[in-house]
Amino acid sequence: MISLIFNNVFYEPFLNGLIWLIDVLPFHDVGLSVIILTLAIRFLIFPLTHRATVTQIKIKQLEPDLKNIKEKFKSNSQEQAKKTMELYRRHGINPFSGFLTLLIQIPVFFALYKIFTAGFNFDFSHLYSFISMPENINLKFLGLFDMTKNSYVLAFLTGLTQFIQMRLALPPVKKEPIAKASFKNDFARSLNLQMRYIMPVFIFFIVSRLSSAIGLYWTTMNIFAIVHETIVRKKAGKIYGTANKNNQIISGGGSGENDSQRRN
Repeated sequence: MISLIFNNVFYEPFLNGLIWLIDVLPFHDVGLSVIILTLAIRFLIFPLTHRATVTQIKIKQLEPDLKNIKEKFKSNSQEQAKKTMELYRRHGINPFSGFLTLLIQIPVFFALYKIFTAGFNFDFSHLYSFISMPENINLKFLGLFDMTKNSYVLAFLTGLTQFIQMRLALPPVKKEPIAKASFKNDFARSLNLQMRYIMPVFIFFIVSRLSSAIGLYWTTMNIFAIVHETIVRKKAGKIYGTANKNNQIISGGGSGENDSQRRN
């Protein structure tokens, strides 16, 4: 049942979309088709990724309140969780939106991985009746990268863009004073550093062993995320900048106009 859903909802639509793009695009360029397919997928799940990005920024704005709740109810974890969720509800935040976005992207990645690892020896049984195989397929993107083979250049670009994207997505690493040091804080800081610096290196080694098509897909996806997050943060800076100076956003006070802005 799971395999049937995976094939019908993810694998076959993406496979047919890729073949159609190769057929209609100039020079039948596989690399260009991968980029356009990636952008189409990103726009398809854009409402989810946008909401997750906005949620991260809102939570960042509420850090002082979250810290106060932890301090006030540090001996009562249930009350701490209750007050945190009340704060999230008051500001229209769904803390699980990021998890839902990740959940959707997992089968998307595996579907594309299955397509690209086949070496573009497509199984005709998965083609729709109105999709025809292109007579010619150009596997050399920009005349440099063979989409069926691995590329250290594209793997490096994947790792680099992943590093930039992680720096934008993750909050800055703050070293706690020795007096306030704890296992929980040290673990969170260590995890943050690993996600920032070790994860991009790990991704580089993974992609360097896979086909260039996967590296091109991953790099395009990262660039899209970087541009999107930069725009959202810039917009958030304009909305929250003045309000933060008056402590209106953090405290939940202020005019109805500010409340409306927090929910957008």
